[in-house]
Amino acid sequence: MTAFHSFTTKEIQPAGWLKRQLEIQADGLCGNLDRVWPDVQDSKWIGGTRDGWERVPYWLDGFIPMAYLLGREDLVRRAKKYVDAILSRQADDGWICPCSESERAGYDVWAYLLICKVLTVYADCSGDERIEQVLYKALKCLYAHIQEHPLFNWGKMRWFECLIPIFWLYDRVQAEWLIDLAKELKNQGFDYDKWFDSFAETAPKNEWRYDTHVVNLAMCLKSGALYSRISGEDPDAFAEKALSCLMKYHSMAAFHFTGDECLAGDSPVRGSELCGVVEAMYSYEILSEYSAAAKWGDALERLALNALPAAVSEDMWTHQYDQMTNQPQCSIQPEGKVVFGTNNGESNLFGLEPNYGCCTANFGQGFPKLALNIFKRTQNGFAAVLLLPASVSFSYDGAVINCECETDYPFSGEVKYTISVSEPKAFAFSVRIPQFAKKAEVNGSLVQTGQYYTIEKTWSGRETVVIKLDFEAELVKRPSGMYCLVRGPLLYALPVKARKVMHEYVRNGVERKFPYCDYELFPESEWRYCFASDVFTVRENSVSDVPFSAENPPVEIEAEMARIDWEITDGICAEKPLSCERRSPAQKVRLIPYGCAKLRMAELPYFRR
Repeated sequence: MTAFHSFTTKEIQPAGWLKRQLEIQADGLCGNLDRVWPDVQDSKWIGGTRDGWERVPYWLDGFIPMAYLLGREDLVRRAKKYVDAILSRQADDGWICPCSESERAGYDVWAYLLICKVLTVYADCSGDERIEQVLYKALKCLYAHIQEHPLFNWGKMRWFECLIPIFWLYDRVQAEWLIDLAKELKNQGFDYDKWFDSFAETAPKNEWRYDTHVVNLAMCLKSGALYSRISGEDPDAFAEKALSCLMKYHSMAAFHFTGDECLAGDSPVRGSELCGVVEAMYSYEILSEYSAAAKWGDALERLALNALPAAVSEDMWTHQYDQMTNQPQCSIQPEGKVVFGTNNGESNLFGLEPNYGCCTANFGQGFPKLALNIFKRTQNGFAAVLLLPASVSFSYDGAVINCECETDYPFSGEVKYTISVSEPKAFAFSVRIPQFAKKAEVNGSLVQTGQYYTIEKTWSGRETVVIKLDFEAELVKRPSGMYCLVRGPLLYALPVKARKVMHEYVRNGVERKFPYCDYELFPESEWRYCFASDVFTVRENSVSDVPFSAENPPVEIEAEMARIDWEITDGICAEKPLSCERRSPAQKVRLIPYGCAKLRMAELPYFRR
């Protein structure tokens, strides 16, 4: 069983800057895909003629929790419209995907696994009582199907995703055949455990493969934790082994691993796919729930607060397929000069569906699921897993417990919890104290970092718990020999002023027009710098209506930097500068959070004198 248990959208409400970020998402691409994108608007899932595989399930996976967290009736209604259409088309034998019986043998069941998982999200948000029976029939049909047509391609690589709806249903019906299905999926699925035991992918191969695909690897991180419910093994062991390999040979400064589309090494000008970011976030959420280890909350925050906002525009109408640590320009790369391993030369543009539309549909799960994982139930109370602004209200042992978290974290180090109870009640409140804090206090007392701090007592009336975290700005050496600037949960970058070139056009029947068109970004400010000192001045600002704003960043760091020579060819800067020679005296330069800077330099040399 899991160490933590999830709250629902009926209990958790986002607040502060995070609620505003969800509102931006709802007003942007995720909140409007069913209105502007044919693959959702006219999908086979609802009786249309367009895509009938992963895109509608991917979109619903973020759209549904976003709708319910914000309580917007128009969004809730539109989510129900899609779910109703999908349920109405379920075959008599339980088959749930939009393909004829004669086409089933060749249908990659990844989309089947995904829609089953998404239906549990909808049930948890809406309370729809139909879902239990729909899933019972669907999973029963899947079990019969894979006996005759074993898993292949994406379904084989992502078999463990089906454990989520299997366990969801098992907790309600206690049918042993569901556990047998889970075991059969594992038997037919790809053996990541064995693959990482003999990990040989220590350098980018620049060839497309399922086993080195960044999204498959991001997803698989949670596989050991999920299956530990059956095996009884350590839920953390597999993820620790996998991440040790991935981050040793394929790390990014933004606390993630590269993949454009497959593992891409440590270069600051190689990319990582946005789907991989949100799927790694989801893996860390599952890991945190199963093991209650504080390190998974650390990993989740650092990924969510850096790599996710970096790859989406401020209005969230456009996104990148591949983000790069150093991208002083985002322009179409000429054929034969593309820096990415197997992705095309448009992959780093901000657009509707650069390179491929999976991220268009899938990126929307990132912020809503982050909000849903801020608080968790524990055996004897509740825990603040993430230090983000939100409230939770729930019943516990006959009492109603309310907790409000007020904070500008990660842009500030102070987090205030106000806990009120309807009657005096004994319970435990645990809060994660990040490992990356240099010092931490709870109500004025020093506490240890890197673990949960628990207050167990009888609570009454209205009480406050104040967390104060000290962060230190420090240069962290990268495999390139260059450095990145990190302070607490945030990576910082030198922002480059961008000139946008908008492209409106139609391709394959899909229209790009403002605001969901494509953009090339060209630099209009100097970006060729090195660090000249390890002394930094931090200035915290108020968080604006656009939390990850380049013009009004919520926090800034002033650094001493010097001009250097650094080549750029076909829109891609060289991996390293030409020389260590300074071209200017040291000067004060402003750095901002990596997630705020769309054009940026984040991995830089450090040349002292």
